[in-house]
Amino acid sequence: MRPIELVAVTPRAVALRFDMPGARYFLPQAVTWRLTGAALRREGRTDRAVTLLYDLPPGTPLRVEAAGFAPLEFVTPPCAGAEVLREGPRAQAQLDAVPEGGTLIVPAGRWEVEPLLIPSGRHIWLAEGAALIAPAERARFPQLGVAEGGSWEGLPEACYRGILTAMDARGITISGPGLVDGGGARGDWWLWPKETRDGARRARLLHLIRCRDVTVLGPTFANSPSWTLHPYGCQDITFAGVTVQNPPDSPNTDGLNPESCERVVIEGVRFSTGDDCIAIKAGKRTDAGGAAHLAPTRGVRIRHCLMQDGHGGVVIGSEMSGGVSDVRVSQCEMRGTDRGLRIKTRRGRGGVVSGIHLSDVSFDGVDTVLAINMHYFCDHDGHSEAVQSRAPQPVTELTPRIEAITLERIEARGVRLAFAACLGLPEQPVRGVRITQAEVEFAQAASAAPPLMADGVAAVAGAGVLAEHCEMEAPGDLARGGLTVKEFMPC
Repeated sequence: MRPIELVAVTPRAVALRFDMPGARYFLPQAVTWRLTGAALRREGRTDRAVTLLYDLPPGTPLRVEAAGFAPLEFVTPPCAGAEVLREGPRAQAQLDAVPEGGTLIVPAGRWEVEPLLIPSGRHIWLAEGAALIAPAERARFPQLGVAEGGSWEGLPEACYRGILTAMDARGITISGPGLVDGGGARGDWWLWPKETRDGARRARLLHLIRCRDVTVLGPTFANSPSWTLHPYGCQDITFAGVTVQNPPDSPNTDGLNPESCERVVIEGVRFSTGDDCIAIKAGKRTDAGGAAHLAPTRGVRIRHCLMQDGHGGVVIGSEMSGGVSDVRVSQCEMRGTDRGLRIKTRRGRGGVVSGIHLSDVSFDGVDTVLAINMHYFCDHDGHSEAVQSRAPQPVTELTPRIEAITLERIEARGVRLAFAACLGLPEQPVRGVRITQAEVEFAQAASAAPPLMADGVAAVAGAGVLAEHCEMEAPGDLARGGLTVKEFMPC
């Protein structure tokens, strides 16, 4: 019998994985489950591979059963005491009054709060119908200085604090079926996406800085001022059954951006964003090549997620100077994203991207399934000769490297531009790209467009596998008659 897997548990909620052949975000067939323990008996039916159960008693042994699965027994963590939110303006005082190991309960209702700082060992429970709402006025958002961990697109910079922020904290959980609304649509945040206001960059919605052992299970995060969920310099972070929902025209509202983090689990998350769904980052060097602030991201597990809309499903970079390795994406669905797996960098970044593995993923209506670009035209000098030249340059510590990228058991329907487009550096080709067991159907009468954001890239439509300065193994029937990136993308 297949096991029921425990993805994550908080004092009042649990995320369970019902895995079976063909499971992605949704199950190929619904499962009926039963939960028992301590005078508790519930039954339900689910069509989600990662299923959430709420309103559980803290510190209680429980048992889950389902036909065709081996039973699972688990114990919810204890709660050291609870404080029920009574007034939005007093939310921080009430959170501070919760004992370590205790819970701030946000009941049903609309609660406008100023940005909250979460101490170690606290639980936040967002009940059904509860909504934590950020204020519209930017003046009510404190700023985070560089020494506190303020950053912006891979560099230390002052930024506004998110509605939920934790710094150097351990043992935090945020769970429940409620809503966290970052106020992006009500404030002026979306009017200055790449600027500063009053000396600071835009706020995230949930900002975790140098935290450990954090679980986010269940809430919907919406209307983020910029990046939605941003763990920075964290370890042992889990996101399970979360929903990220930002308007498609909201600028740079990435869904979940683990940056310089280790051991990150992302399961059963549903994304609809104005930018990338998941963007894995590791900082970037300064214009002068400074690297003191850099740290790697490694050990990321992405499973049973649904990416709808957005610029990319799973993206690595372009801030990757600290190195990104050991990333596994499996059993996900990507619908209508511009790209599926996207890796982007440029000269001057340095760093290594390696050990990226994507398997058992379905794509529907994407422009390009795999996009690897080492001439990405980001930053103020992105279109310069130094970044865009196709002539070999000296290899230094500022030369990025990409290697060991694997895609297997892929189903793609309605692909518009290309199945794979890989543009490496002449002095540092992309190495070890391997594609196996891929089923692809191209969209009919798709409009041609460049599949990569680099200068001199020609428009294509219905292309197969395109590779320049890239060592790639791919099925022969995808190679489009042997045509190469150079033929499709003249420089």
